[in-house]
Amino acid sequence: KHGMCMNIPPGKTVIHATNDASDINKDYNVDFPIVGDAKLVLRQMIEACRAIAGDSRKDDQSTAKEVQSEREGWLSQWRAKLSDNSTPMTPYRVIWDFMHTIPPEDAIVTHDSGSPRDQITPFYRSNGPRTYLGWGKSHGLGTGLGLTIGAKLAAPEKVCVNFMGDAAFGMVGLDFETAVRSGIPIITVVLNNSTMAIETQSMTDSHGLYGTRDLGGNYADLGKAMGGYAERVEDPSQISAAFARARKVTEEEGKAVLLEFITNEETEFSHRRAF
Repeated sequence: KHGMCMNIPPGKTVIHATNDASDINKDYNVDFPIVGDAKLVLRQMIEACRAIAGDSRKDDQSTAKEVQSEREGWLSQWRAKLSDNSTPMTPYRVIWDFMHTIPPEDAIVTHDSGSPRDQITPFYRSNGPRTYLGWGKSHGLGTGLGLTIGAKLAAPEKVCVNFMGDAAFGMVGLDFETAVRSGIPIITVVLNNSTMAIETQSMTDSHGLYGTRDLGGNYADLGKAMGGYAERVEDPSQISAAFARARKVTEEEGKAVLLEFITNEETEFSHRRAF
């Protein structure tokens, strides 16, 4: 089991639905294994639950109100970061302004491994199926760029955006040229904090000896050199305007866009447990 997957609390009845029988009992001892297509299985389970419980809670809004109250309380703890005007800017401000500039119903969004994943997943509110490409247990650093190129090919009417750190760009950044050359107008967001902040604890010794977390470069200039439209944004008050311009370029000029935001070494995450 991957270290970032939550443990199932003890004493719970485990129902495992999968389309591959070899998954059964691989990570947990399963009480009720179900092999089948997830959509079909879930529909059948809903009908089975209705047959047992009926519709007695159909109009009960108490759970929804409790969830909303919890969410508002949690969000209030983060509003300072989400609206922070300091420079270098916090990546949370970038994400917050993005989702209030490009409506989630117009977009397909994905993140990359590392800090962008942990910064986006708690806050971004997508607009239903096929509008947010989240990772499963794990994926390789840099995967998001290819995912968003594929998303744009599958749904050309959508604003397709991938968020990546400077370390992820170092892995696959030159493939931005693939989008340029192929006329695939995506928006690639590089959150540049000049370090691998996610590895602050795990690379203490190697960084002290060899500076292994240090990164550098002007990624907007690279984007321009590869033929795309690119901007380097250092002022948090310009985040929304940069996203608006990026969307306009993709839709009116059909060009791939790279937006580089100069951010701080943000190491605070919401609801993250240690490995």
